[in-house]
Order: sequence, then C-alpha cells, then structure tokens
Amino acid sequence: MREQVEQLTQHIRDDKRRQKLQQILWKHGKLFDVRRPSIIKATVHHAIETGTHPPTYTSPYRVSYKDEQIQRDEIDKLLKQGIIEESISPWSSPIVLVRKKDGSVRFCIDFRKLNNVTTKDAFPMPRIDDIFDHLSQAEYYTTIDFKSGYFQVGLDPKDRSKTAFSTRDQHYQFTVLPQGVTNGPPAFQRIVSQILGPTRWQYSLAYLDDVIIYSPTFDQHLQHLDDILNRLNDANFRLNINKCQIAQTAIDYLGHHIEHSNIRPNADNIRALVETQQPTTAKEAFRFVKAAEYYRKFIPGFSTIAQPLHQYAPTTKEQRSKKSQATPITLSNDALDAFNELKKILTNDLILRIPDQNLSFKIQTDASKIGIGAVLMQTHPHGDLPVAYLSKK
Repeated sequence: MREQVEQLTQHIRDDKRRQKLQQILWKHGKLFDVRRPSIIKATVHHAIETGTHPPTYTSPYRVSYKDEQIQRDEIDKLLKQGIIEESISPWSSPIVLVRKKDGSVRFCIDFRKLNNVTTKDAFPMPRIDDIFDHLSQAEYYTTIDFKSGYFQVGLDPKDRSKTAFSTRDQHYQFTVLPQGVTNGPPAFQRIVSQILGPTRWQYSLAYLDDVIIYSPTFDQHLQHLDDILNRLNDANFRLNINKCQIAQTAIDYLGHHIEHSNIRPNADNIRALVETQQPTTAKEAFRFVKAAEYYRKFIPGFSTIAQPLHQYAPTTKEQRSKKSQATPITLSNDALDAFNELKKILTNDLILRIPDQNLSFKIQTDASKIGIGAVLMQTHPHGDLPVAYLSKK
C-alpha cells in the first residue's frame, strides 16, 4: 500500500501538505485492504420483493466448450470469495457472457424475468446537473471508487433463492447484491446516502458508487476527507485504491472534467464520439446521437442539429427488435450532415462555467420556424460566461 499512497499524493508539491494527506490515508488503511471480501454494516440487507408471484425459471443457455470454461472459472472465483453458494432454489435465471470491445468477457446473469415480477424501489437518483451545480466554490476534489460495490451489500437470506442461476450441471445463488437486479441501483444509492449522512450536499455527493468530496481550501479538504473516510470505515466499505483520485485541483467525474469552477466533457468520451465511424444500422445511428446528447448543454442548437438522426430512434416494438436494429441502412443526406456536424462541434473546446448562486443570471433566447434555443449565462468581473445551452425543436 505504501507505493499506492505515494502515487496518490505525489502531485502535492508542498512536503507538509503531502505528509498530512498521507497520514489520513494511512489512518484509514483498512479501507484499502481488499484481500478478503467485505460486507458493509447496513441497517438492513437487500430484499427482493416479489409478493405471491411463483418462481420464474429459464433453462441455462447452451454454450461452447470455451465459454463453458469461462463460466466455470468465474463461478470458482465467486465461490471462493463467498459471493455465491450452492442452491436448491426453484428460481433460475440464465448466465450470459458479454464480450467487450477489448476482447474480455463479462460474466452476467439475465435477471429480466425476476425483474418483471419484482416490486420497484422508488428511491430517487440524484440529477447529475444538480451534483455539478454544488461544485462551484470548490478548488479541491477527491473521488472514491468502491471495490466491487454491489458485492459489498448483503442480501437478505430469505431472498437469496431468487437470484439462483444454473450451469449445465450445477445450481447456485448469490449471497450478496448481484448486478442486474432491478432494484440494485436505488438500493445502493440509499445505502451510500445513509452513510454519507449530513455531509451530502455540503462537501460530499454520490451517484451510485461514484463518490466525490469537494472543498474550497486544502485544509478544509483534509478535514472533509478524514470525515468521509471515517464514515466509510465505520460502515466496513472497501475501496479500490488504484482508482481513487485524492485532493486534486482538476478531476474527471461522471463523464466530465472539472477544474476551477469550469466544466468540460471528458476528453476520452469526446475522442470516442469523434472517432465513431459512419453508422450503418439504425442502432448505431441512435447510439451515437444518444451519446452526444449527454453533452447537449455544451452545444448551442443541439436539438435542431441532431433532429435528422432521431428518425432512427426505435419507437415501436418492431423497431426495437434485434433484427430491425441490425438491418443495414444508408444515412439520408440530412442525417449524414447532422452526424458530421456534431462530430465537428465536439472537436471544439466545449467549456461551461459551473453556476455560482451568489451571482445573477442572464438568459438570451432565439427562435425560428424549426426550433428554439437559449443560453443561460452569469456575469463575472471579466464578462458574461455561459452556464448552459438549451434547445428544443
């Protein structure tokens, strides 16, 4: 751990500051001990409420010899970690191996039938814009990454049977919160929110397992960091030390880059969009425009520009079918122009100012026969700076 702590703090040039920061990390060293799985101390374990609905069952999918070996290796690992156990449950969901772009394989369970009969949890997810709005006065940031966050949440013993899945000759069930169950996100959000307690919206925020600590000064940041790590330690959480960013003045968070109250799209995300090849299916066209839409507040007139690509949005059951989404298409001239225009705009330095609630706002509007647009600004000593662009067709 010594090497990781030194790497996490090497950007702090002042020796005294760096030593103070390192002392806090060493004080909470238990958080970074991931040699054994850990279950957090929550008031209740996660429950899967299905009422009186009978068990759902899907036979395991047939797989190749190679994929069967991948399944066995993953199951052996999960068994050793205590994440799953053998089962005699009447419930069963199939295993799905999802292949990533880098060639690696992700072990998943298809819980769709279970999710369809599960009572939904209405715990709210925070708006990402609201999160960023609270960072306007901050100069120092820390982001925290949980080590397999869901697997640190205990599952109510009475509901473990509902998470059962099968291979061709074995039957297992989860002992912890598995990924893919419908109430996983709100359940995890509730737990993290409870642990952060009154520090939320003051100097800490969380979007699922993405936690950020923010402060106006370095000394305050040390106090805030110590407090949050204390809370996580008391809850028995474990963190991935290699993915944490500690006491930074510029940071990447939720697909954005934040520095000195300025916010930009994350450079890697923009690069991926700009390097997107011309879509050849409706699915590819719609995927591109939805990914670009995440950054619409940075782009004046986004709705008008992107409108031709929205014709590829699946609006009917037939259009949402895999066959329809994979059918080859040729982009119309308008759609191709929109695709190229969005990529061109994304190559610019898209920057906005995080709104300061102590300053007044201005809004400028524009309208035409095909759409309306607006820019929200704030007046700073050096001029008006844009906070967000809005548009609607």
